[in-house]
Amino acid sequence: MKEQNKYIIGSRGSKLALIQANWVKSQLEDLHEDTEFSIEIIKTTGDNITDVPLSKIGNIGLFTKELENALIDKKVDLVVHSAKDMPTEIPERLEIGAVTKREDPHDVLISKDHVSLKSLPQNAKLGTSSLRRKSQVLAARPDLEIVDLRGNLDTRLNKLDSGDLDAILVARAGLIRLGLADKASEIIPFDIMLPAVGQGALCIEVRENDEKVKKIIRSLIDYNSMFEVKAERALLGRLQGGCQIPIGAHAEVIYPSNLKMEAVVCSLDGTTVIRDTIDGKVDDFSTMGIELASKLLGRGGLHILEEIRASLGEE
Repeated sequence: MKEQNKYIIGSRGSKLALIQANWVKSQLEDLHEDTEFSIEIIKTTGDNITDVPLSKIGNIGLFTKELENALIDKKVDLVVHSAKDMPTEIPERLEIGAVTKREDPHDVLISKDHVSLKSLPQNAKLGTSSLRRKSQVLAARPDLEIVDLRGNLDTRLNKLDSGDLDAILVARAGLIRLGLADKASEIIPFDIMLPAVGQGALCIEVRENDEKVKKIIRSLIDYNSMFEVKAERALLGRLQGGCQIPIGAHAEVIYPSNLKMEAVVCSLDGTTVIRDTIDGKVDDFSTMGIELASKLLGRGGLHILEEIRASLGEE
């Protein structure tokens, strides 16, 4: 597949995915001047199906499975994912080798006339493909009409510009990486909308027995970001949720060794919101995620998630 000191990075083909993969590539090239890195574009199921709501086509590995298969088959040596796209269960023989420094995990509103969520007109049309965003925004603005919106950021912005929508919700991290941070009308505070698990972070996935690649990417690890993302993923695993279940979470390392985490489970219509927090030591990140999930489940989150899975045909 490769000669010594040549490594292939697997990536989706979207503009944002390639920006992320090229960032990893440039970082590795700076750190390993005698090593050659290239990018292999791999189309995923989520990329191929663009005319169906994500919640209707399942949520296990929509944007990762084909990349992971290429990694297992040794067609690529490492894969760059948006952490929020990664299922909690990773295939055997693979592991997360690095989590890079997290970009701002907030969601943002992009609206006509640059108005805030609170100032959107009554019954305004808001576009999003995320059940998590839908449920939380309806909890704050139940009058809004939510329109399912798929596609890359350019497609979503064009929908807004064409007059079909009054506003859209997207991740701020993506805007920043695309150089479009000034498009945001409002950064949505966490008390209104908690982000997706891992939002803003990049995960580099590798074969668990490939010590050479693991050593090469080790210098890209941001340990605070890794603890935060792994705590959130532990919570998601306990809730048995995927990227299309309305679960929001945000963990933050508090200097020097504490971790604070907040999470939410919402009904699809936003009428029921169960939110809780947990504090502890950063070394207990996994236990904290599981404990916080259990608190949410015990307060009614289990009933909400069972209803949602039934409505989506998962049970």
